[in-house]
Parts: sequence; C-alpha cells; structure tokens
Amino acid sequence: MIIFGYLLLGLFAGLFGGALGLGGGSIMVPALIFFFGLTQHEAQGTSLAVMLPPVLLLAVLRYYWAGNVKVQMAIFIAIGFIVGAFLGADIVQGISDTSLKKIFGVCLMLIGVKMVLK
Repeated sequence: MIIFGYLLLGLFAGLFGGALGLGGGSIMVPALIFFFGLTQHEAQGTSLAVMLPPVLLLAVLRYYWAGNVKVQMAIFIAIGFIVGAFLGADIVQGISDTSLKKIFGVCLMLIGVKMVLK
C-alpha cells in the first residue's frame, strides 16, 4: 500500500510539475513530510533525487520539441545552478530541521502572495 502512495504522489507532483512548473518543492516536499514522515532534510533530498530523471528525459524534451526552451540561456543558468545547488545543499546541512521547515514554509508563502498579487 505504501508503494501505491509513493506512485500517487509521483503522479500528482509530475502532473503539476509538467503543467505548471511546480511539483518538487511545493508539492513533494510537504507531502513527504506530512504523509510519509520524512524530515525536512530527507524530503528535500528525496524530492531532488526524484526530479532528475523525469525532468531531464521527459518534461524538458517535450518543452524543447515545442520550441519552448531557450537552450543558451538554460546552459548558463544550469552552470550557476550546479554551483548554487551544491553550496545550498552543503549550507542547509547545518540548519536544524525545525528551522529549515520554517524557512521553507515562509518562502512558499511569500512566493504565493507575490504570484497572487502580481
């Protein structure tokens, strides 16, 4: 039954990720914490691991085929992202789970408010 829950979460997050560009941080991380009992650190790490194959192999290709990927821009952003992701993952290991959960929640709220008001 737990595997079905994992599959359902993946389906739901993938649907919203492919359609709206969200899924990992805004859907998978909270779901992994609240429904599957992971810590904030575990949820973030698991979410990142989940997204790599489908994003690379399926979603990006579909957007590329439709002419909706700015390849040169994506390459330079990816270079910065690689460095930033490594530094961010390293820094966050020293933050308590409780503090990280609060920081994450505040970021989601701020992003949501800005999206609704702009």
